Amino acid sequence: MEITTVGLNYLNNGYGLKSWLLTKDHKRIAILYLLSITGFFFLGGFFALLIRLELLTPAADMVQPDTYNKLFTMHGIVMVFFFLIPSIPATLGNFLLPIMVGAKDLAFPRINLLSWYIYVLGGAFTVVAAATGGVDTGWTFYAPYSTSASNSHVITAGLGIFITGFSSILTGLNFIVTTHRMRAPGLTWFRLPLFVWSMYATSLIMILGTPVIAITVLLVAVERGLHLGIFDPALGGDPILFQHLFWFYSHPAVYIMILPAMGVISEIVQAFTRKNIFGYAFVAFSSLAIAIVGFLVWGHHLFVAGQSTYAGLIFSILSFFVAIPSAVKVFNWTATIYKGAVSWDSPMLYAFGFIGLFTIGGLTGLFLATMGLDIHVHDTYFIIAHFHYVMVGGAIMGYLGGLHYWWPKITGRMYPEGWAKFAALTVFIGFNLTFFPQFIVGYLGMPRRYAMYAPEFQVYNVLSTAGATVLGAGYVIPMIYFIWSLKNAPLAGNDPWGARGLEWEIPSPPPTENFVVSPIVTEGTHQYAPSREVGIGH
Repeated sequence: MEITTVGLNYLNNGYGLKSWLLTKDHKRIAILYLLSITGFFFLGGFFALLIRLELLTPAADMVQPDTYNKLFTMHGIVMVFFFLIPSIPATLGNFLLPIMVGAKDLAFPRINLLSWYIYVLGGAFTVVAAATGGVDTGWTFYAPYSTSASNSHVITAGLGIFITGFSSILTGLNFIVTTHRMRAPGLTWFRLPLFVWSMYATSLIMILGTPVIAITVLLVAVERGLHLGIFDPALGGDPILFQHLFWFYSHPAVYIMILPAMGVISEIVQAFTRKNIFGYAFVAFSSLAIAIVGFLVWGHHLFVAGQSTYAGLIFSILSFFVAIPSAVKVFNWTATIYKGAVSWDSPMLYAFGFIGLFTIGGLTGLFLATMGLDIHVHDTYFIIAHFHYVMVGGAIMGYLGGLHYWWPKITGRMYPEGWAKFAALTVFIGFNLTFFPQFIVGYLGMPRRYAMYAPEFQVYNVLSTAGATVLGAGYVIPMIYFIWSLKNAPLAGNDPWGARGLEWEIPSPPPTENFVVSPIVTEGTHQYAPSREVGIGH
């Protein structure tokens, strides 16, 4: 615990374990989340490493097919529910949102701490499920296999996801109430940082969507334990009903992962181009549009599942439509960068990486919105490549960019910029080497979820495994220099980037209550101009 608290002077009520476990300071809770989420990230990464090692050769010569099924299932469960969904909201969102709106804490500090305990409890159930034999259903828990498979700890893992859902709901509630009720005087809706807009939109999805997946997982457990006919046709149930319920949450969950990263990129692009965002209102409302329309496109996951052709047509059109607000963001970031005074610092490198990788992921999503093409590539590695470009290439690039951007504010210390740039380049190269070959091999017909494959696909899998090695190194390097920086890096000062916003007006790290006197905001929080950009009176 000592190494994580060095230099964090806003934690001025003691460094003991009890003070951490009982804290109501949103910044401390954010760091507790950061430590927990990092642990789950490397656990999920370990499962991914074993998957890639197995796929290095066409034969299932490292693990048995049943074990392979459990590896990719646990990789998906851990990464989706315990890393990608909470990564930015629970860490950067928790730390920054109250400061960005000029508040001393979130609206419900005790509920905020409770949400972390719930997250850890849910994670513990999932770890127990992995340690006692794992789950082999895939992270989607498709029925009727998930309700009948005997050699699978579905109920234990499902209980972990069910519990963790309450953490998301409470966090989303806290963010919404704080944004509505605790903004500083003068901080109107159209003066809010775009990161706050993205957190607000994400919170709406958390509150509206998470109960659906919780009920769905609970119904799986009920059918599995009591043999009631809900999803299993042998018992009078409907397996397509499960897919509708699951994807009604799980497709919007993609936007829980990507919307916060989009907010991070909006902040970084402004700071490192020294320009106001092009079309602020369009970027802000596009976050809400993504959150709303995202609830209307779940059916494109059921094109080959027996869904009505006419329903598939409607979902195809809506899936094209949801790409529009995402394209608005990419266009406006590009327009902001155009003729800007671009600084090539490491956060901006991650922003460039995000824009490139997310654009590829988004464009290939249009392929999957087309019913004829989706039928061809369904359940192939084309799907694997697509959602990793969005959820890993997008969400994790945004997460790492945000960590690098706000690390000086969180810790009061800089980090070695040369190593940070090297890590950003390593992640970008390793990611593309890992997943771009999977577009090709998927289009050629290699199915997902199989431990064995045709020998002619081996060269692509060797490239993917080599890329995964590079990518893994790129993820480990920042962890090393971030820890090193806590004791050895130079002090950061209040605003090392020359950025704008309330968070850069207070000391680094922030004091316990953030502001000695509540700020009064008289201009937008990101007014990059020759004069004093942020008008704040005390």
